[in-house]
Amino acid sequence: MNNRGNERDLTPLMARLGYAFKEESLLRRALTHSSYANESGRNLQSNERLEFLGDSVLGLTAAMHLFQKEKGPEGELTKLRAAVVCEKALFSYAKEIGLGGWLMLGRGEAQNGGAERPSIVADAFEAVTAAIYLDGGMEAARDFLLPFLEKEASNQRRAHFKDYKTQLQEIVQQNPGEVISYVLTGESGPDHNKQFTMEVHLNSNVIGSGRGRSKKEAEQKAAREALRLMGYDD
Repeated sequence: MNNRGNERDLTPLMARLGYAFKEESLLRRALTHSSYANESGRNLQSNERLEFLGDSVLGLTAAMHLFQKEKGPEGELTKLRAAVVCEKALFSYAKEIGLGGWLMLGRGEAQNGGAERPSIVADAFEAVTAAIYLDGGMEAARDFLLPFLEKEASNQRRAHFKDYKTQLQEIVQQNPGEVISYVLTGESGPDHNKQFTMEVHLNSNVIGSGRGRSKKEAEQKAAREALRLMGYDD
């Protein structure tokens, strides 16, 4: 087993978490893998129940954040939420705070690289989330999670952004003489929440339209509609 176990000073870890526990036993339990608990012979509780609770706290926090900050339809929000709370994402969050090195693992698990195993470390991140929630409430858990969620959501948006205007232009350029242009056809809403409507024209023909919070966003949506009508589904 990890020989530092329950006696290890957790102050440096709490500094990384940005949260000081009133009840440190919650954090110690969150770090206790079932392999360590089983080998300890001290009737220790593993982090599995905390992991169960943390999954729900994480899911609700992500859903609320995306609902408030993202303007996409339900399907896009669902995909984005899944991306920011998946095992790969949780493992990356945990690595940022060096969580793996703080886990209490049984001898076999430690020797087999359990501290670097995504499933174990991601589960521990959920358990730590639950521990913070139980110790400090939902606001404390939210403050802990949001920097990770915001960063990953931004990464996901960049990774999945498609430049539909460029794609449409490249297709049209295959036919010499064809000209693409974008025309503003509508503008509504107060200054702080404008909505723009753009049409994309192929020569003089309208081949797509789109609305967005900026002219560029509306142009991208118009180009996307044009591509769909042309049979280039994304």
